[in-house]
Amino acid sequence: MSRADPYRGPMKIIDLEPGDARLVSDLLPVLRELRPHLTPALFEEVYTEGHPQGLRFSAAYDADGRCVGAAGWRIVAGTCDLRKLYVDDLVTAAQNRSTGVGRGLLAYLEDRAREAGCRLLDLDSGTQRTSAHRFYFRERMGVMAFHFGKELDAGPDH
Repeated sequence: MSRADPYRGPMKIIDLEPGDARLVSDLLPVLRELRPHLTPALFEEVYTEGHPQGLRFSAAYDADGRCVGAAGWRIVAGTCDLRKLYVDDLVTAAQNRSTGVGRGLLAYLEDRAREAGCRLLDLDSGTQRTSAHRFYFRERMGVMAFHFGKELDAGPDH
């Protein structure tokens, strides 16, 4: 999908399937700005396991063919929202922030959600990511719930 607006220049957003070399060469360097713990091997392992569960990755490319944004997402069915598009990761390369890349990716994901019959586009954002929160508020997203979690020990078998 190509979008000329709102990004300042032409931008092409494509979905990357497992095994596509661009996942590691293009998308992963941008994704690591948000998820620095991901190595190429770990990223491949996660996508191999997550893809059958619905995990997808989309990459945004500028006119020069550089990956400037990345999104990890999935369609989820459940009793609360029935069907939603959940965004695991949404990141713009540092040098391309505030240029419309994030807005373009979010619009792309909204389109995908509507096409899939989703009632909601949903994401979590760490409490420390205040710049991201300002962006989400500008994009007319609201705080709809608290997200609770508990880190677990790996256990004796891991």
